[in-house]
Amino acid sequence: MKILIKNGRVICPGRHFDEVADVALAAGRVVGIRQVPDGFAPNRVIDARGCVVAPGLVDLAVRLREPGHEHEGMLESEMAAAVAGGVTSLVCLPDTEPVLDEPGLVEMLKFRAEKLHQARVFPLGALTRGLQGAVLTEMVQLGESGCVGFSQAEVPLADTQVLLRALQYASTFGFTVWLRPQELHLGRGVAASGAIATRLGLAGVPVAAETIAIHTVLELMRATGARVHLCRLSSAPAVELVRQAKEEGLRLSCDVSINSLHLTDVDIGYFDSRMRLEPPLRQQRDRDALREGLADGTIDALVSDHTPVDEDAKTLPFAQAEPGATGLELLLSLALRWGQESGAGLARALAVLTSEPARVLGASLGTLQASTGQLVEGGVADVCVFDPGSVWTVAPEALRSHGKHTPFAGCELPGRVRWTVAAGNLAFEAGGAE
Repeated sequence: MKILIKNGRVICPGRHFDEVADVALAAGRVVGIRQVPDGFAPNRVIDARGCVVAPGLVDLAVRLREPGHEHEGMLESEMAAAVAGGVTSLVCLPDTEPVLDEPGLVEMLKFRAEKLHQARVFPLGALTRGLQGAVLTEMVQLGESGCVGFSQAEVPLADTQVLLRALQYASTFGFTVWLRPQELHLGRGVAASGAIATRLGLAGVPVAAETIAIHTVLELMRATGARVHLCRLSSAPAVELVRQAKEEGLRLSCDVSINSLHLTDVDIGYFDSRMRLEPPLRQQRDRDALREGLADGTIDALVSDHTPVDEDAKTLPFAQAEPGATGLELLLSLALRWGQESGAGLARALAVLTSEPARVLGASLGTLQASTGQLVEGGVADVCVFDPGSVWTVAPEALRSHGKHTPFAGCELPGRVRWTVAAGNLAFEAGGAE
């Protein structure tokens, strides 16, 4: 299919490109920016006047809920949510049922996703069998089947010896280990330690649960030379530890979720289970540090941490409710809001959704196309066209995701996706957009 996107403001943060230009797409590739090839006859012309034409978004933390949790999300619904949010590449976590610890499971997931012709799926394999923290998986076989890295998802590793062996194994073969830093015993609460958790009588998770885990990871990185990606930082001290580790030259990257970037423990209110999240929402000083770290590059990427949760599991007392929230369709708008409120600007807001996560993914995968997260002639035709001036209200019932629970229900957000092109296929078009 040949598509011509006309009159849009083309912004590619990875190339420092920002100007009004036409973009021509054919055979799944970008064949022209500024200059449309001679004789180019498009099947579809999109008038993007007043819109931004950006690379397709790259989300490093998504739960697709297949296999095993189809009651909370179907692959079709979550992939539809992805392209509706402008996401054309996503990393899915291994905590499915069964766990992604066998090559056949990974291959089946990728096959199912590819048949939908929407976003590309990059699975993380389980670091240990069944995520039980005892026996390492066959990382080489899982890598050959399509895994881009290895993770324990939300399951902390209790045995430091196992983590050491995992990092040694991963370093030997050039794999990246993706870890959500949380000390097992300190991380068993349901809210961030502090005045709010005390007042509500909720079991608290201290900042030390995160920083102790990071200290351990950094020491083992120094010993093994492994590459690690820290997932969903939540505290100011964690940001400072990452900043120092990067200055030291360790092969470290990290991300933050849209929830931690915008919300604090005050938003729990009177036991609002929509705010039951992992990592738990922390204090304003932590949120401010996360925002600053994302702006100055200490934090590499912003993620949706998309976790569909069904009605029965969410509408329970706060401490019993299943943690998680839908986020794919809110990712772009919440990034734009952060860019406006923090002064980081539009280019940085798009960078943490495109070129920066693509760089993390490329380092993890080793063979990722250099054009992922960028708009470049000859590169893959992944494009997100959005209207930055459009303001919309989050209505859970209108979300395409099977999961309808979000802390941002009823919020007015800037920016709305109008079209998403995934590998040259027009995967999403907003109703009445043209």
